[in-house]
Amino acid sequence: MFFATIDCGTTNSRVYLLDENCNIINKGEKKVGVRDTAINGTNSILREGLKEVFLETVKEGGVKVTEVEFAITSGMITSEIGLIEIPHLWAPAGIDELAQNVKIVRDDEVFPVNVPLIFVRGIKNFFPAETTYRDIRMIDFMRGEETQVAGLLSLYPQLDLPVNLVVLSSHTKYIHINEAGKITGSLTTLSGQVFEAIKKETFIGKSIRSNTANEQEDFFNEEIVETAFDSVKNAGFLRTLLMPRFMEVLLKTNWYERKLFIETAIVAEDLRVLEEFKNLNFSRDCTFVLVGHKIRCDIMKYLLNKHYQINSIKCISQKEEIDELSIQGAIAIARKTGHLKGGK
Repeated sequence: MFFATIDCGTTNSRVYLLDENCNIINKGEKKVGVRDTAINGTNSILREGLKEVFLETVKEGGVKVTEVEFAITSGMITSEIGLIEIPHLWAPAGIDELAQNVKIVRDDEVFPVNVPLIFVRGIKNFFPAETTYRDIRMIDFMRGEETQVAGLLSLYPQLDLPVNLVVLSSHTKYIHINEAGKITGSLTTLSGQVFEAIKKETFIGKSIRSNTANEQEDFFNEEIVETAFDSVKNAGFLRTLLMPRFMEVLLKTNWYERKLFIETAIVAEDLRVLEEFKNLNFSRDCTFVLVGHKIRCDIMKYLLNKHYQINSIKCISQKEEIDELSIQGAIAIARKTGHLKGGK
C-alpha cells in the first residue's frame, strides 16, 4: 500500500510518496503554485503542474498510480486560488476536528489523476456574526499551518502545553495551542513578503545584497541587533528601513551587517504583535517554538529572551525538519480518518 502527501505552496509544490509504514519512497518538486492561479486567473496551470509532478514522483519511485490509495494535502491548495475552495473550521480545533472535517474528492475536474485527494481544512479565529471592521484585529486564519501543528505535536510529544508556534515564512504566523492540543487562533503579519519587497523593489535592496564570494548567511552580531531594535522602538519602522543606505554610503560596513540590520528591524516590528495576545487570550507564559530560516529564528529568539523575558524557546530551522512537520501532520490526520493503520 502506498499513499502521498502534496505540499502546494505559493510558488513551489512538493509531492512525497510513502509506503504503508510511512517511509518516504520518493520526493518530487516543481515550480508551480497558487501564484500561477493569481497571475493567470485560472487554476489550469496549477492542476497540470501538480499532475505532472505527482505522476513523475510515483513513477520514479517505482510505483504504479493504481497502487497509490490516496493523497492528503493542505494549505493554499484549499483556497479560491488553489484546486478547490473549502471553508475554514472555526477555532478552537485540533487533530480530531481536522480529521472529522476533511473533504475527500475524486474528480478529474479538480485533480486530473485517478487518486482520491484528502483535503485538510484551514482554521479561522472565532468571531461573532455581527463583527465589523472595528474588530478586524481579532480576525485571522490559516491554511497549511494547522497540519504543521499536528506534525509538531506528533513529533514532539514531550512539549509542555500550552505552546506558541511561530512560523516564519512569507508571513509570520503566531499560533496558540492550548492545554488540550487545540489551535485557539492565530495572528499573522506580512514579514517575509515585506523583506522580499524591500530587497527587490526598493533602492535599499542594493545595500543588503551579497557582493563577495563569502555569503555570510548566518552572520549574527548582538550590537547590530540591539541597534536595529532600538531604532524601530524610538525612530519608527519606516525610518529604520532607510538606515542600511546610510550605513553603506557614509559608514564602513559590510553588506551582511546591513542585511542583519534590516532583518532585525522586521523582526522587531513583527514582535509588536505580542501586544495583541491578551485580546485573543493567548498565553505568553509558555514555550515558543520558532520554525523557519536559521537567522530569522536566531534574531527572534534573542529578542524574545532579551526584551520580552521569554526563556523557553525551541527553534526548528533545518529544511528537513521543517518539511517533516507537514509530512507527519498529514500522516497523523490520515491515521485519525482511518485511511492508515492505527487510525482512530
